[in-house]
Amino acid sequence: MAIEITRPGKYSLILSTPVMPAAGTVGFGDDYRALLDYDKLGALVTNPVTIDPWRPASGTRIIALDAGVLAHTGLPNPGLANVISQYRRVWANMPIPVILHLVATSVSQIKRALDMIDDVDEIAAVELGLRDDISEREAVALVEAASRMEKPLLARLPFYEASQLALPIAEAGVDALVLTAAPRGTARDEHTGRLVSGRVYGPLIKPIILRLVGRLRREIPADIPVIAAGGIHSPQDARDYIDAGAIAVQVDTATWAQPKMLERIARDLGGWIATRQKDALSDEWNPDMGHTEAIERRPDPPSPGSKTK
Repeated sequence: MAIEITRPGKYSLILSTPVMPAAGTVGFGDDYRALLDYDKLGALVTNPVTIDPWRPASGTRIIALDAGVLAHTGLPNPGLANVISQYRRVWANMPIPVILHLVATSVSQIKRALDMIDDVDEIAAVELGLRDDISEREAVALVEAASRMEKPLLARLPFYEASQLALPIAEAGVDALVLTAAPRGTARDEHTGRLVSGRVYGPLIKPIILRLVGRLRREIPADIPVIAAGGIHSPQDARDYIDAGAIAVQVDTATWAQPKMLERIARDLGGWIATRQKDALSDEWNPDMGHTEAIERRPDPPSPGSKTK
C-alpha cells in the first residue's frame, strides 16, 4: 500500500500506512523503540521543536479528567540544532519517514530553521505547529516562509482557529493540513486547589474534530490532503476520520495508555490484520494477528495416507 499524504509533486511524502503518532506522543524516536514495531507505522512525527531551547512548564503538568486528561508541559526541548545533532543517527536508522514538528514563532526564526533542516536528509518533511490565537496574516506569513524549503510542508492548525485559517493556509503553500492541535482548557488541580490551563486530550473531542474534518474537506482545494488528529482510541475511530475525508490520522493519548494500540490501528488501516476464520478458537486468535502469524498457527495438513477420526 502506498499513500501520498502531501500535495502531489517532486517532493511529495508517500507512506505505507496512513497512521502515525501525533507530535509530542513518542518523543524523538528512541523512547518507544521497545514498545512499538515502528515499521508498521506510516511515519514518525517528533516532539515539538523550537529554534532555541525551551524549559518544562513549572507546577502541575497533568490533571485527570472524567474522560481524558489535561496536559501542560511547556513543550520542553533542547532547541533545533541540538535535536538534530542528538537524533540524526536515530532517524537514519528508522524504517519509516521522520516528520519534524517545528513550532512556528516568527518569520526570521523560520528562516533560521530552514537553513538547518534543508540539509538534513534524515528529515523527510516538516510539520509546522501554529500557536493558538494566531492571526490569519501572521499564519500566512509563517507558512509562506516555511514553504520555501524543498521538503514537504504540513501545517497543524490550532483547534479554535481552524475554520478561518484552513483555506488561507491551504492557499499559502502548504502540502497538507493537520486538523487539529488539541483544544485548550482549564481544570482545577485537586492537590493544590489551583486552576491549571493546558491542552485537553480524550475521546470526547473526536466527534467535534470529525465534524470539522468533514466540513473543511468540502471547503478547501481537493489537492490539499487533510490529516486528522484528536480522540482516536481504536481502529474504528481512525476509519471514521478516513470516511470523513482525511487521507491519514495521527494518534496521541491512546498511545500513552496502550502503546500497542497505535500499532494496532496502523496494522488495521494498513491492511496487515488477518481476517479471523469463523471457526477459530479463542486461543488461536488475537486482535493484532497478522497474516504471517495466522499462517504459522494453521495446523499442518494430514500427510497422504494418514487416517483421521
